[in-house]
Amino acid sequence: MAAGAPRIFVSHLAGVPVFDPVGDQVGRVSDLVAMLRVGRRPPRLLGMVVEVLSRRRVFVPMTRITGVASGQVITTGVVNMRRFEQRPTERLVLGELLDRRVTLVESGEEVTVLDIAIQQLPARRDWEIDKVFVRKGKGGVLSRKGETLTVEWSAVTGFSLEEHGQGAENLLATFEKLRPADLANALHHLSPKRRAEVAAALDDDRLADVLEELPEDDQVEILGKLKEERAADVLEAMDPDDAADLLSELPEEDQERLLTLMQPDDAADVRRLLAYEERTAGGLMTTEPIVLRPDATVADALARVRQQDLSPALAAQVYVCRPPDETPTGKYLGTVHFQRLLRDPPFTLVSALLDSDLAPLAPDTPLPAVTSYLAAYNMVAAPVVDESGSLLGAVTVDDVLDHLLPDDWRETEFHEEGAGHGR
Repeated sequence: MAAGAPRIFVSHLAGVPVFDPVGDQVGRVSDLVAMLRVGRRPPRLLGMVVEVLSRRRVFVPMTRITGVASGQVITTGVVNMRRFEQRPTERLVLGELLDRRVTLVESGEEVTVLDIAIQQLPARRDWEIDKVFVRKGKGGVLSRKGETLTVEWSAVTGFSLEEHGQGAENLLATFEKLRPADLANALHHLSPKRRAEVAAALDDDRLADVLEELPEDDQVEILGKLKEERAADVLEAMDPDDAADLLSELPEEDQERLLTLMQPDDAADVRRLLAYEERTAGGLMTTEPIVLRPDATVADALARVRQQDLSPALAAQVYVCRPPDETPTGKYLGTVHFQRLLRDPPFTLVSALLDSDLAPLAPDTPLPAVTSYLAAYNMVAAPVVDESGSLLGAVTVDDVLDHLLPDDWRETEFHEEGAGHGR
């Protein structure tokens, strides 16, 4: 949704039908899930609780929602059918935030929450709570007395729940602004019990990012303490190459059990990576580079490159292939680098800008040869193509560095006080 996207009040979403891209109904919206944040920052909207036709309540992340308008919600069509389980840092917007008594910051007056508005952030896939519709006076939601007004989230206080026992909310609030590598550092130094509590409270995407930055022993320990369904969700949220690296540390029976619980498409990517030797281009690559068809334009390419969740290495180039667009693709045609995209008009076809001089890497290319390739041609990523000419994925310089450094480099960094954190 572009900048200036319309504000949506959550009361209008209750019971709204949810459809897949071809128009088949998946279920109905039961609630929305938000995560409160430190200070007065508006909560991030994580997803929707959808009651599917079997009356099971499942969780659909906002990243799987492609449209919210005209009394309907449209999804990508990929819905995880595991039963929804609320986590410690999550709040149900309809079930826990509406009808709540909160306080206006400016006047100190108590008001009742009648409705909450959400909005998608410009040029991003993230959603957050935008406004709060409240009624003054002591009456509840059924009372018609008292002035009503719409205020910013930061204009009221009292949404946070009181903690009973030792949870992880305050600790997470302290860590909220840390980069994944720095949060991983903090997590590494906690006791195993506390580490498990914090990991359990993190949402799937955040935990996936942090796991990718932890030493292998910590990764295996944390994954082992999660429920298997949750562990599969976190593996789905990880980059496929990182998920494959983590699964390769587990016994084969545990690997297979978790892969079976993952979404078939995500599991298929990880299975392909597990089939390659670890220190080869196939074992190092990610299966999710930016792939475009020959008839895509520079504007299309730049729209893909600017996606916030892409790493700088993956955003540095796009790979042009014949259909299908998902790896393994149709015939690989060539690469277009980001700098070239900036030099040509938006309507130019990417097929006219191809750098096809460099031969791509074969999946069995050993690590030293991959390193030499990136260094010789000043590349931050390189395509990996099979014998039939299909693009399998891309090797990025950060994954190469992970395998060039000593096996214990993460532990060494974590034990050197302040290393790499500007202290």
